[in-house]
Amino acid sequence: MVQINVDFQKRTGPVKPMHSVNNGPAVTRGLGNFDAFRDAGFPFARTHDAAFCSSYGGQHTVDIINIFPDFEKDENDPASYDFDLTDEYMEAILSAGTEVFYRLGNKIEHESKRYGSVPPKDYGKWARICEHVVRHMNEGWANGHHYGIRYWEIWNEPDLHPQCWDGPDETFFPLYDVTARHLKKCFPDLKIGGPALTSIDAHWFYDPFFRYLTRDPNDPAPMDFFSFHRYARDPAEYGRDARLAREVADRYGYRDAELILNEWNYVRHWTPAEEILYSYRTNHSLKGAAFVASSLIEAQHSPLDHFMYYDARIDTHWNGLFDYYTRGPLPPYFAMRAFGDCFRLGCEVHASSDSGEVRTLAAIDPGESEAKIMVSYYRDAESIDGSGTEDAAETLRLGWTGFASERGVDVEYRILDGTHSLTPVSEETFFGTSGAHILPLPLYTTVLVTLKKRAE
Repeated sequence: MVQINVDFQKRTGPVKPMHSVNNGPAVTRGLGNFDAFRDAGFPFARTHDAAFCSSYGGQHTVDIINIFPDFEKDENDPASYDFDLTDEYMEAILSAGTEVFYRLGNKIEHESKRYGSVPPKDYGKWARICEHVVRHMNEGWANGHHYGIRYWEIWNEPDLHPQCWDGPDETFFPLYDVTARHLKKCFPDLKIGGPALTSIDAHWFYDPFFRYLTRDPNDPAPMDFFSFHRYARDPAEYGRDARLAREVADRYGYRDAELILNEWNYVRHWTPAEEILYSYRTNHSLKGAAFVASSLIEAQHSPLDHFMYYDARIDTHWNGLFDYYTRGPLPPYFAMRAFGDCFRLGCEVHASSDSGEVRTLAAIDPGESEAKIMVSYYRDAESIDGSGTEDAAETLRLGWTGFASERGVDVEYRILDGTHSLTPVSEETFFGTSGAHILPLPLYTTVLVTLKKRAE
């Protein structure tokens, strides 16, 4: 039996925006996922790799090489820029109630010839081009907008050669340095950072990178956030990475930098082919849902400030949220919804589990009229649909204190498993100021409990 205890009177801090994603809703060609995307309440959508997706505008979207296609032109001339389809994409994200997290740079390039991953000819000019992208989006420049985009990330995975940076490591360092200084000078209130490393284990890159940025200790390059990635099979790796990233940023003087892990998903192994294919299938499955739910809870309890799932693009195997053909939600989508329900309440409270494989999160609203408890059971078993794992089933005993009303409390249990898509199940046992309920907990199950005080 797994015991979970919740104390609603012991507040531990805010529920953080861990359920963000890479990329936004598909709204074109009459078959999109806008409503489901909006209903999920994703806090942020990072724009990396948007240029792969025709629904967003494909090769005319987001990337600097797409917005400013001829580097020889005048960066101060609005006619040198093509913002049209990028603007439409920004509108789609913002209309869904999601903030844009804008990646400045280029999509990954797997082809034999690279275009956007080639280092710019002039780093100063590239920084000024980025400046004008910001001004278009936030200050109305070039028939632009006032979107209020707060986060601007410089590049993506510069430690991945040649797919993301077709040059030596050390040639990237001044690009970040020049661009961060220029943008921070132009927009002191915006959050400028990066560089979206492939992994926090890439010390061969980040040590010389940070040494370069801090070569003058009296004038370090700006870094409002430090971003990095991790694809994993064990949610505990996200907590480990966050703690390591905090240590690295602090060591180099960036103690106030936010930590943003903005690409993550399940990967058992990258090779051989059958292993990555297994990972793709997992991303769309009940196992993938439990991995997502457990990873979100792990991230919440780590030093991370943001956590962004890769990917919500409708045209990729990495999208475990929406079905490619129907655009309808897949099981991991409902794991995101469960966490989002806790996030909307605002405040986390103390919750403990006596099992490392059964993670829990509890939250309460400011008026103490509603509370939620999220529980997820995950381990990296072979099955992706839960079949054949009956011997791994647990029994959950869930208890709570500190949430009561003279008129009583209504309790609702929702389950995400092989037959329920975060839908209600019957619950009949509740005792006054404290609750206790025993229910079966098969592997890969996620439970969301809602407590509401009855109206006076």
